[in-house]
Amino acid sequence: MATSAWPEKDQAGPPPSWVGDVSLGVAAWTGGQGAVAPRADRGADRAEPADSSERPRSRRGGGAKRPRQRQPKPPPPDLAQQPEADQEAVARKILLDQLTGQARSRKELADKLAKRGVPDELAARLLDRFEEVGLVDDAAFARLWVGSRQPGKGLARRALQQELRRKGVADEVAKEALDEIDPADEEAAARQLVQRKLRSMRGLEPQVATRRLAGMLARKGYPPGVAFSVVRSELAALDLEVPDDL
Repeated sequence: MATSAWPEKDQAGPPPSWVGDVSLGVAAWTGGQGAVAPRADRGADRAEPADSSERPRSRRGGGAKRPRQRQPKPPPPDLAQQPEADQEAVARKILLDQLTGQARSRKELADKLAKRGVPDELAARLLDRFEEVGLVDDAAFARLWVGSRQPGKGLARRALQQELRRKGVADEVAKEALDEIDPADEEAAARQLVQRKLRSMRGLEPQVATRRLAGMLARKGYPPGVAFSVVRSELAALDLEVPDDL
């Protein structure tokens, strides 16, 4: 079996500076080999023909040369038919490629490995090792997810919890990230959603607009009390009254 390139878990001294940072961690592990070097100028190595007799003949009719058709890429190798050392190298590369530029949950990575035919035992061992060095961290992933989806999409806690659950993040881990949401920020996001939607609802009866706006906020995960309170407040700012029975 090939020698492992993993950092030693119990190595003395302070932890590496990249621990917990996906982009820096991937760069440290790959040694910067993932970058593609610029191609050299091929024209500089070509010598000009000495005379006209050595020049290539033009195609009959002077037509443009047809571009070569690209050959289809070969299918990915069957990991089950490879030696164990090669299986581990391929699986590790899959994980590093998936983590380059984006954090992912453990379940997302496990699903990707399973789709590529990585044996379950090998996948679990590699994912455990990635967790030990901080490249796979569901708690950090949940915080990043909430920090982008809550202000970006205006999602409320309930919708965010459902998304994290689909990504395999445990409820108790998701709760820690969701508890960091400021209720004032959540209400402000709901108001922005309503204000943007109202621009396309001019001319609608207040009752109809209220139902549609409240339904939109419900789909974003806002509870009915918060949804109707925000909608009534925004409609009142436009001098529109809504019956209390809605």
